[in-house]
Amino acid sequence: MESLEAELERARALDTDALADAVESIGFECTRCGACCKATDGDDGEEPHTATVFPDEIRDLQDAGDYDFRDVARPMPYGLTEGDDGPAGETFEWALQTDACGDCAFYAESDGEGACTVHDDRPLICRTYPFSVALGGTSQPMGETVDSAGMVRAHECEGLGRDISRAEAEELAAALKERAVRELEEAVGVRDNYESVSPGPGEVVVHDSEGAKRADGTPTRPETTAIPGKKFIGAA
Repeated sequence: MESLEAELERARALDTDALADAVESIGFECTRCGACCKATDGDDGEEPHTATVFPDEIRDLQDAGDYDFRDVARPMPYGLTEGDDGPAGETFEWALQTDACGDCAFYAESDGEGACTVHDDRPLICRTYPFSVALGGTSQPMGETVDSAGMVRAHECEGLGRDISRAEAEELAAALKERAVRELEEAVGVRDNYESVSPGPGEVVVHDSEGAKRADGTPTRPETTAIPGKKFIGAA
């Protein structure tokens, strides 16, 4: 298995023209069905929508709509345990917040068509769906892989196979490369900034590239300072 640094170099060297060729060969047009924004059917009933969001993307969404941190993001549930005091434990990603139905908090529907209420500021995971890049250390969005071309994987979506313009394919390709690079940079940052903590009952800690944070986005250690080039959520 290659190191995260090696995979990051591979991501930075991705050929966007080749990615665009792959996207174009698969084809895609959003039908606004909303399936990628809504809760999914699972073995134990409806499973909430889970879409990874980077720390700075959370702050961008906060600034775009004057939202509280918890309006935008929640701890990724994987790895958490459900106890008498609610979920507890450690996790390593943030997910977009969901509503009472398990749909993305920023999803709206009118006359059977879905819409994103923060479309211009939506995270990279949303900008690139239903595609991902086949590199170790990068994540796959919801939905099984149903097609692939070169380094590009296509996941379940009714919009696949439709005509896409070259300009749109190139835009998607650029976003795919950016996302692959960002995911690996985040993984390196999580690894390098990880510090062991012991969450108490009902307490959740999220380890991201900026260090350990509580579920409301505040750092677990008040002395934590901002990292270069990043805005940082202050301690409570």
